[in-house]
Amino acid sequence: MKLYFVRHGRTEWNEEGRIQGANGDSPLLESSIQQLEALGRHLSQTHFDAAYSSDLPRAVHTAQILLKQNQHPTSLQETPALREWQLGRLEGGKIVELKALYPEEMKAFRHDLSQFHHDLFEAESVSETTKRTCDFVKSLKGKEFDTVLIVGHGANLTASIRTLLGYKAEELRKNGGLNNASVTILTTDDFEHFYLETWNDTSYLET
Repeated sequence: MKLYFVRHGRTEWNEEGRIQGANGDSPLLESSIQQLEALGRHLSQTHFDAAYSSDLPRAVHTAQILLKQNQHPTSLQETPALREWQLGRLEGGKIVELKALYPEEMKAFRHDLSQFHHDLFEAESVSETTKRTCDFVKSLKGKEFDTVLIVGHGANLTASIRTLLGYKAEELRKNGGLNNASVTILTTDDFEHFYLETWNDTSYLET
């Protein structure tokens, strides 16, 4: 099975440098909608046997834009399993202010998740956020699908995809996270071993 993971388009809170998490949301920027329409055209000939998104509005809207462009119509299924990392008291905060208040924790969140103390913020742990998303992905085993679209969120997808690839907690943010409106493709035959085909691709914007 080939899995296309897409991070939602850039939002107002992304522009403002705020953490959205699982309990925050803001609308897609008009410029991002145009990017997603370009991505939709790029993927328009890809035949998705199924399409799933987080049930948060920014992800649903992203998925709807992509599927509207596709030449092989499929219905969208929304699931809370693909929601962004639940980050508790960090949500809604401006990143620059949070870095000043919690320099070590914010550094850990960006670079070494094994050192992130989620309990300080009443947030999900690394294992909790990745487990729910990885469990969802593995639940696709046995379905008669060749190609699946999965639309989610930056922090959760970065950690979850790399968990599927076998990375340890301290490596999950290695080389940074996923850009808005990027495509990452994994393949698997047995849902135990996953292989990276494309990481964080936004090359469609250059055409």
